[in-house]
Amino acid sequence: MSKVKICGLSRPEDIEAANSVLPDYIGFVFAESRRQIDEKKAKSLKGKLDGRIEAVGVFVNEDAEKVSKLYKNGTIDMVQLHGDEDSEYIKQLKEDCGCRVIKSIPIGGSIPPIPKGSDYLLFDNLSAQRGGSGKTFDWHILKGFDTMPYFLAGGLNSSNVWEAVRTLSPYCMDVSGGVETGGVKDPAKIKEFVKLVREAD
Repeated sequence: MSKVKICGLSRPEDIEAANSVLPDYIGFVFAESRRQIDEKKAKSLKGKLDGRIEAVGVFVNEDAEKVSKLYKNGTIDMVQLHGDEDSEYIKQLKEDCGCRVIKSIPIGGSIPPIPKGSDYLLFDNLSAQRGGSGKTFDWHILKGFDTMPYFLAGGLNSSNVWEAVRTLSPYCMDVSGGVETGGVKDPAKIKEFVKLVREAD
């Protein structure tokens, strides 16, 4: 069964919505974005999060010491890297704090070279803003990819997630804008998305 990650949570109401349906992961965005939050807010939100849900910190070319600090103090449980972080960066980060790492791989017309050392990959649509474009890519590029478990992101919502799961059966479905209304997380859309992923398998 594919797991579910709801990314870009930034309000107590978002945490409540997640706690009510128990996705496997939620994401706190520390990179520049309209969903960006700081360490203080993330720590407060994590304190309200159901312990069965893991919090993923999303970063773009962040100083490794800051990332490690957020992991060590319990603000996040996993790390998601969306920048130019290479195999050496990933190795040093894991040696410093022992965190699990998701490395984002932008997909244009093919799968680009993949840095070594991460625990998971995240395939997203190639975009100037390093993810969060709300656009899908050609999922068939990933057909047969079984090198390592991956998160699928990019333009997912309740109208296409069932097809995505049936086409690829990825490790995890990752959604943000697809469960929002007016730029904020919508509890009804979150509930529907989680339900569809779990029923698709």
